[in-house]
Amino acid sequence: MSMPIEGHGGELALAALRAFGVTEMFTLSGGHVFPLYAAAHESGFGLYDVRHEQSAVFAAEAVAKLQRRPGLAVLTAGPGVTNGISGLTSAHFNGSPVLVLGGRAPAFRWGAGSLQELDHVPLVAPVTRYAATVTDTAEIPGQIGAALTAALTPHRGPAFLDLPLDVIFSTSAAAVPGVPAIPVVEPDPDEVRRAAVLLRDAARPVIVAGSDVWAGDAIAELRAAAEALQVPVFTNGMGRGALPPGHPLAFSRARRVALAQADVVAVVGTPLDFRLGFGDFGAARVVHVVDAAGQRATHVTPAVSPAGDLRATLAGLAASGADHAEWIAGLRVAEDAARVRDAELMAAESDPIKPARVYGELRRILAPDAVTIGDGGDFVSYAGRFLEPAQPGTWLDPGPYGCLGTGLGYAMGARVTHPGRQICVLLGDGAAGFSLMDVESLVRQGLPVVLVVGNNGMWGLEKHPMRAMYGFDVAADLQPGIRYDEVVRALGGAGETVAKASEVGAALRRAFDAGVPYLVNVLTDPADAYPRSSVLA
Repeated sequence: MSMPIEGHGGELALAALRAFGVTEMFTLSGGHVFPLYAAAHESGFGLYDVRHEQSAVFAAEAVAKLQRRPGLAVLTAGPGVTNGISGLTSAHFNGSPVLVLGGRAPAFRWGAGSLQELDHVPLVAPVTRYAATVTDTAEIPGQIGAALTAALTPHRGPAFLDLPLDVIFSTSAAAVPGVPAIPVVEPDPDEVRRAAVLLRDAARPVIVAGSDVWAGDAIAELRAAAEALQVPVFTNGMGRGALPPGHPLAFSRARRVALAQADVVAVVGTPLDFRLGFGDFGAARVVHVVDAAGQRATHVTPAVSPAGDLRATLAGLAASGADHAEWIAGLRVAEDAARVRDAELMAAESDPIKPARVYGELRRILAPDAVTIGDGGDFVSYAGRFLEPAQPGTWLDPGPYGCLGTGLGYAMGARVTHPGRQICVLLGDGAAGFSLMDVESLVRQGLPVVLVVGNNGMWGLEKHPMRAMYGFDVAADLQPGIRYDEVVRALGGAGETVAKASEVGAALRRAFDAGVPYLVNVLTDPADAYPRSSVLA
């Protein structure tokens, strides 16, 4: 039910946003959007500012991911919006319901050359679910309602609204939309039954679950389906932690063995992209379970691909029972053997420090509900292998777009979401260069997080492959031993550099006890490269 309200454009916008559960905005100061700031200040709406606009969008995306509701970034006109496009694009690839409100040069003077005059909509339209320019103050609430409904409708994604200066500063009466009704698409029951039969009758079935299982609030249904069908489960993205590490069907180390031997692979809530060999599992039949028909793979032909509400699809799979005890026992042998090997790596005493040792120490310190954020290439690849989230909704990474620089924005959104939890950001030394200045934003606004930099003085995912391909490498070196901890101290935080494996654990404990943004700068072995397929695949 709509309710009438009168006010300037900023007040109308915030009234509409509150109806969708939005309680904070992330921004970098700009005059084109002053009414939004004024409305936030006067009404107690959370307002957090950053040092680069992409961090504002990444912070909003962290809120959207962790809380499964819209996140809001407010960007000023021209370069403010264009600086945020990488964040919008990441949200597009991740299916994150982020709304960006952009400032815009005044409509009444359009074409005369106002400051930062640029038509943003054609730039952002390819990576948004909804993109429009609001032409009348009274239309602001309705446009926000339409944009956020599109952003929340599976498959979710970002939305963008341009607010011309004269529109946002003007006053009007308008109807504010009530609680939104997001359409639920029921999957085809015949496709669900076919998928269930394939998994039930398979000799060696596997489930791979991804971020949309978390985003679609289908964690319980995934567990029920896996338990009913007795199928081993592997996860990626925010699917991590869907089954706790001790669950008899939770696997992580034996994925290569499982996918090589499987006769049916059910991929649930994640694309058949480079992370999964583009959906090529040899002779195995593929079940691709998606939350919207547009997410179905087009480069391969699955045996069946139910599309619709993931809770409904997974509940349908759980209606079948099966026994795959011999298959599970064999995978458990491979899993346990890999864990023994990994435990040796994570305890390595050698100096320079092996990246695996850092993760061995973190495993001892991180609480079950800690939020872990990965922002990097080579160093963060180890995190995906060695860290096992104990709970769903506790892992953030850039996703398939692979955009570096997410770390500090994600950290801000995670700290705002979970004021009492450990927040740990894992950074490659290359990735640190994208957003480390936003430590100042965290310090100034009282948002403590722990930052761990794996400092090997190079772009590791590029240097080693290029040398292997050409016998030399270029544009792949960074200054070795940079004191990123001193940068953080200069910005008001704290930190230290660690050069010995035996000192890593104590340094991390000091970081989590500090109560301020604290960076542990770990000098890692430059010869230790994560084994990974080429980015050119």
